[in-house]
Amino acid sequence: MGKLKGKVAVITGATSGMALASAKLFTEEGAYVFITGRRQENLDDAVNAIGHDVTGVRADSANLADLDRLYEIVRKEKGHIDVVFASAGHGGRAPLREITEEQFDNLFALNTRGTLFTVQKALPMMRNGGSIIMNGSIAHLKGMPGLGVYAGSKAALRSFARSWAVELAERGIRVNVLSPGPIATNAMANIPAEAKEYFVSGIPRKELGRSEEIATTALFLASDDSSFVNGSEICVDGGFAQIQLIQVRNRGGVRIDTVSRNGYSMCSSLYRNVRKYVSVNDQQTLTATASLRRPGTLRAPDQSARAAVR
Repeated sequence: MGKLKGKVAVITGATSGMALASAKLFTEEGAYVFITGRRQENLDDAVNAIGHDVTGVRADSANLADLDRLYEIVRKEKGHIDVVFASAGHGGRAPLREITEEQFDNLFALNTRGTLFTVQKALPMMRNGGSIIMNGSIAHLKGMPGLGVYAGSKAALRSFARSWAVELAERGIRVNVLSPGPIATNAMANIPAEAKEYFVSGIPRKELGRSEEIATTALFLASDDSSFVNGSEICVDGGFAQIQLIQVRNRGGVRIDTVSRNGYSMCSSLYRNVRKYVSVNDQQTLTATASLRRPGTLRAPDQSARAAVR
């Protein structure tokens, strides 16, 4: 039996990439899926790619009238919702000195406001014990130039999840954020080669993630497999936001390849002075103290690190 047998799911922005892969997997696991997209041609292609148990609704998640129309169609066809995957969103890059009012409004209108009302308007039809998933981003965990507004629009979702998990607790509805890292989507294919190399260089396996890897995590959050996961953020980023690849040498000239960015939670980019153990290439172990003042560096051995040969 499929993990979503008999369930009804709504996935916004599902005409390509990660959300489309999720819609395909949801139907394979027994769900009936309503997907949205802003362009009818792309929406029709997505419906054909999914093949069965799917309804496509042309809608812009930043437009509240479109959301009302979406849920009216869901009400008429199925009458209830078990899973909402609020995935519609877009990116944008601009340094602080160049951000315009229009850029700010466009990003927050879809990524933040659109997500909020996608969830809110689904609640009257959501069955108790349902699952709400919001598509976040690891951008809010790493300081990257030019992505301040985009990261801010996604950071809000992390706060939503905590608050809404409490508000919806009596109904048994879980709320979580799925935050992808660098994924090989059409958007990633169009970035400059040097930017892609930057992302790849920060991933231990040295290759981008796949949309299918996001889909399997979305399935986990949508299904009863994640029954004890609530108010949380799951980062699917290959380690990109969790570690920092650096090159340092101790007094013996030993190269260190990776140092963990945090010693506490899975998705935390700010860390205090925490001792960590990192593997080095000649089977030595360096106990180091990461510095909040200088992320990605190690203090001198006589101050905060010492080598211990096994």
